[in-house]
Formats: sequence, C-alpha cells, structure tokens
Amino acid sequence: MAARRTTALDMAVGEDLFGGQAPLSDHAPSAAHPARPAPNQPLADRLRPDRLEDVVGQAHLLGPDGTLTRMLERGSLASLILWGGPGVGKTTIARLLAQAAGLRFVQLSAVFSGVADLKKAFENARRQAEAGGGTLLFVDEIHRFNRAQQDGFLPVVEDGTIVLVGATTENPSFALNSALLSRCQVMVLNRLDDPAEEALLARAEEETGRALPLTEEGRATLRAMADGDGRYLLNMVEQILGLKTDAPLDAQALARLLAKRAVLYDRDREEHYNLISALHKSMRGSDPDAALYWFARMLEGGEDPRYLARRMTRFAAEDVGMADPHALPLAIAAWETYERLGSPEGELALAQLVVHLATAPKSNGVYKAYGAARRAAKATGSLMPPAHILNAPTKLMQDIGYGKGYQYDHDTEEGFSGQNYFPDGMKRQTFYNPTGKGFEREIRHRLETWSRLRDRRQS
Repeated sequence: MAARRTTALDMAVGEDLFGGQAPLSDHAPSAAHPARPAPNQPLADRLRPDRLEDVVGQAHLLGPDGTLTRMLERGSLASLILWGGPGVGKTTIARLLAQAAGLRFVQLSAVFSGVADLKKAFENARRQAEAGGGTLLFVDEIHRFNRAQQDGFLPVVEDGTIVLVGATTENPSFALNSALLSRCQVMVLNRLDDPAEEALLARAEEETGRALPLTEEGRATLRAMADGDGRYLLNMVEQILGLKTDAPLDAQALARLLAKRAVLYDRDREEHYNLISALHKSMRGSDPDAALYWFARMLEGGEDPRYLARRMTRFAAEDVGMADPHALPLAIAAWETYERLGSPEGELALAQLVVHLATAPKSNGVYKAYGAARRAAKATGSLMPPAHILNAPTKLMQDIGYGKGYQYDHDTEEGFSGQNYFPDGMKRQTFYNPTGKGFEREIRHRLETWSRLRDRRQS
C-alpha cells in the first residue's frame, strides 16, 4: 500500500494544556490497543486527562453544574469558542468534548492551514454525516483566520455539518467577526489558580513516583512562576526532577535555576486595554496601592511610559479636575521629568504622579460641564452674543448698540456686575456644578455668592 501523503490537515496538529502532538481521532489507537508512551514523552503529555472531570481549574464549565456539563447532559453540544490564555486546557477540553459527544475529532491550526485544508475538512465531515456520524472540528488560534476564512465556517456550522470548537487567546469581540460569534457560544477559560496548579503538581509527583525537592516557599514560588499556565508548570517540574540537589530548593534557589514565565502582555491587544482600565479605575477609586501595582504591571510588560503619562494627564483633567487644580500641572511636570531622565529614573516621577492622582480629591465636574456645554452649543446653532458684551472698535458698531450698557466688573463694589452673558435668545443654563470636595468646596462657595448677587441685580 502506498504511503499516505502528509497534508496541512495532518500537520496542523497543535499542543494542548498537557503538551505534545495528538493525532486525529480517526487515526488514534483504540482502547484495546493503547499507544505506548514515546521514549521521551513529556510529562505534560503523560498527564493529559482522559475525562472531562479530570481537567483542573475550569469547574465553572466542567463541574457538576458547569455550562459544558449541562450541555452534554442535554445531548446538544453547540459550536463553541474557547477563550483563555496559554496552558489552560483549550485543546484538551475540545478533544474530550468530542469523545463525550461521540463525535469524530478533527484538528486544524489557523497558523498552518488555509482554504484548501478547510474545504477538505468540510468534505470529510459531510461524508461522515452521510454515514450517520458527526464531526467536531477544532480550530486552534482561530483568530488568525481572516474575515473571509471565518465566513467559510458559517454554512457548515448552520447546517450542522460540523460542531466548531475554536480556541483563541484573543478577545473574541475584537478577533472574530460578528457573524461567526452569533453562531457560537463563547466559553471563558480561567487561568489556573493556586489550587489547580497544586493539583497538577500532585499528579506529577504521583506519575513520577518522586516528591519535588522544594520547600513550601519554593513550591509556592514555582506556582507563581507558572503564572496560570499548566503546561509551563509541568515543563518546569521536569527540569526540577532532572536536577541533582542535596537539599530542597527555596524560592531564591529556584529563581536562579529556572526562568520565570514572561508576563502576558501585548501592547496593542486586549491585555493592554484591560490593564490601563484597571490602572484608571484604581486611581479613580482612590487606591494608590492597587494603582501602583497596575502601573508596575504595565511597565514590566513593556508598555511605553509615555503612553502612561498621556493617560494620567487625561485622568488629571477628567477625574480630578478642579477638586485639585495642581493635578494637571503636576501631570505635565511628571511627563516632562520622564522625557528628561528617561527610563528607569524617570519612571519614579510617573509613580509619584500615580500616587498623587489616586490620593487627590476627585471631581468630574468640568468634564461633565464641558459635555453639557457642547450639547447646548450644537442645539442653539449660531446665536449671537448679547450686544452689551460685544466690542465696538468703530463708530458704526457703536451706533448700532455694540457695547451699550456694558458694566466693567472691576468698577463694581464686589468686583462682580451680575450681567447676562448668554445669548439673548437663550435662557441661562448651569453646566458646571462643583462638588464639595477639595478646592471645589471654595469654588462652590464663590459661585453660590455670585448667583445670589446676580439674582438680586437682575430682579
């Protein structure tokens, strides 16, 4: 028999939470003839779960009351988008869903596959359906397909030719088109927390028959270094078990021996917006400690400090405003300090700004007033200013009443004339309502005093 030609469909087999490559299920070994472990099979691959209930960290989907558990109990597996970070079990879950639903499992990677591979997968799924079977098509990194390729899934998902399970590390709202999203349910997978990672460590020790040579502190540090990525955690376990050590490793020894997982951060993707939102809301919530944490997270992830300076300058105007008039010039000063000193010295000035903004009294009074004034300006069109506040540099302008009746405020007893400055055809409106916080307390007192004087003089 001639050897079967290898296609992109076959080559597009990816990795899941427990590492390694997995064959298409229609070529997988049967239960009666289990595959022998490869000589150098990674620990992560050896620990791949055989049942959905053994997947750790996703109880909201796979627990007794989990969304996917209930879906399988109803016997109606919908097309899904599995959204989560690396190493949280997306491929494992897809494979086990196919097994639980009695579907043929076919896997593609959007990195290696094109239109021809999709057409072949769809044709095979149609033949499978004609024979009375079903197909679960798992597409890893589905967000890497362009809009036209994503549209190609629509007819085969709609008519039930395939159950589509797409995996993505990107926010589906941004990465996938709305037509595809409307036909799929989005399932959010959690990053692995400490209990989930500890469960993996216990399984690794049981599988290898060896206890990890770590102190309690070292064990906690190992979990922190994995940063929610189960595959990365188990790969580090293999490295540790390969070490020759006489004493358990503490946190410092572990940090010297192993590389910390890179911080998950992409300056032009969703994590960027998540973290700047966290920084902004922490400052608005007057929590300098949380604000400093998110500020540091963004810098550690490689964010441009100038971007942070710009956003904090906006915050000074929008969220602090006149409650602390010094906030805005301080923001500009911190920005200029960074420009002069650069990194890392200039980052301290930005950190000082974070603390100042977080601890400053807050008011969005000017922000709201500006919005209200803009709406009024659009609504009232081109009303002229009242004649008494128009300049009259020529005799003609004086003759037609420009400047007539104007009162020079400095010449009045209180330094306040109380005249009307709105257009004659427009009723007076109040846009700015200062709070009683910070410096706005004084501003509020002044405005109330002037309002009483204006009412008295205009009555």
